[in-house]
Amino acid sequence: MSGYSLSRRAYLAGAGATATAGLAGCLGLGGGSGGGSLDELTVAHMPIFPDLQYYVMEEEGYFDGVDATIDGREFTDGPAIIQAYGGGEIDIAMFGVVPAMIVIDRGLPAQVTATNIKEPMGIMVHDDLQTMWDEHGADAFGVWEEEKGEKFQFGTFPQGSVPDVLLRYWLSDIVGVDPESAVEITEINGANAVFQAIVNDEIDGTSIMEPVPTRTSSTDSPVSMFRTAAEIMPGQPAAVTLMSDEVRESDLATQFLEQHVRATDFIDENPDETADIVESGIGMDRDLAREALDSPLSNFVTDPAEIENGTEIFAEFAYDNGQIDQQLSLDGIFDYSVYENL
Repeated sequence: MSGYSLSRRAYLAGAGATATAGLAGCLGLGGGSGGGSLDELTVAHMPIFPDLQYYVMEEEGYFDGVDATIDGREFTDGPAIIQAYGGGEIDIAMFGVVPAMIVIDRGLPAQVTATNIKEPMGIMVHDDLQTMWDEHGADAFGVWEEEKGEKFQFGTFPQGSVPDVLLRYWLSDIVGVDPESAVEITEINGANAVFQAIVNDEIDGTSIMEPVPTRTSSTDSPVSMFRTAAEIMPGQPAAVTLMSDEVRESDLATQFLEQHVRATDFIDENPDETADIVESGIGMDRDLAREALDSPLSNFVTDPAEIENGTEIFAEFAYDNGQIDQQLSLDGIFDYSVYENL
């Protein structure tokens, strides 16, 4: 894809976003679901931490285990992948779970066969709120407003994105407060913009993925990790692997997931080498990548069943937000058979 260097520079600035705002307006949906002959597989991916398996497979030569030429196409956001998929340009897409749901909801022949990472988000809040929480619990937001003279200010990706859904779910379903009245939620485009808002004291907290928590911990910012996704929503999804029906019905699906599993194992067993791949493939500083790989948010997996619980919640939120026209069932989203037959 043209613009490869631009997307890499964007990630060097920490801009690996999973925001899905405005997806419906980007859907120039067309006919077929694949990139052409199965002698070649077109694989869409983004230069973000949750798509790390792609870069490991590429760097370690694992694609040699697939009986097709892999045409990797790097995109900067989910809406662009949706548009390309709708135009019949993509066979496999490694991108956010909500964009994947949108593809399926639009009737395009595809299902999720694997996840890439689970529980990769965290809620970060100001140390003062954490102290208030110890004494007041969920009433801490009210105490904050009384003492500070303004509502607690969260800043994260646009509404409907993975970080936004996790934040609103935590506030409404776990904490028991109204996200629309108890706090302020500001939409911010890009992880680097979120990081800058934190260190410039423009926001009091966020819902975000790596590398923002690791970057923030190396500063003197009073904003730090408060709750991980594992504590809030076990099985919280993020990036997944979506395959066209044509691919799923061929031996290539199994071959691709076999290499996906190898890549997942490689990340777990070889963090130093993986950090080198992150730097060369994604563009993140190697030392930062190595530290982020030790984060409790770096949970790389392949088994789609690992994210069932969170996917049900996300499907409900996506339906309520009008991003999808029907509340998709797990069987409508996932094809478990490819992974189960490995």
